[in-house]
Amino acid sequence: QLMLVESGGALVPAGGSLRLSCAATSASINHLAMAWFRQAPGTERKFVAAITMNGESTYYEESAKGRFTISRDNAMGTGYLQMNSLKTEDTAAYYCAASSIFGSQFTDNYADLRTYEYWGQGTQVTVAS
Repeated sequence: QLMLVESGGALVPAGGSLRLSCAATSASINHLAMAWFRQAPGTERKFVAAITMNGESTYYEESAKGRFTISRDNAMGTGYLQMNSLKTEDTAAYYCAASSIFGSQFTDNYADLRTYEYWGQGTQVTVAS
């Protein structure tokens, strides 16, 4: 059974950068699309970024465009989220997710929580003003 383990969350000042990692254990991620979601206290979990299984296509939530970069290293079994120019509103628990859905079904549904069958436990990102 695939397990996802996030790391890299921290307290950073506004304008700072962080790189989150998502390590897969017990199974390969080569055939899975990956994504990052985030959840602030009292709010719903929301889509941040996604990447297809071969890394050729990436998708971003509007506020992440130009600041965040999603990537993956299938040989290492790890996904990443590089976050630059962090803002206080980026403060949230960040969750890694993986999906076996591909093609147009993934393209049409990458921002939907229900697309993903594997989830990590989350890592906290706090951006201080």
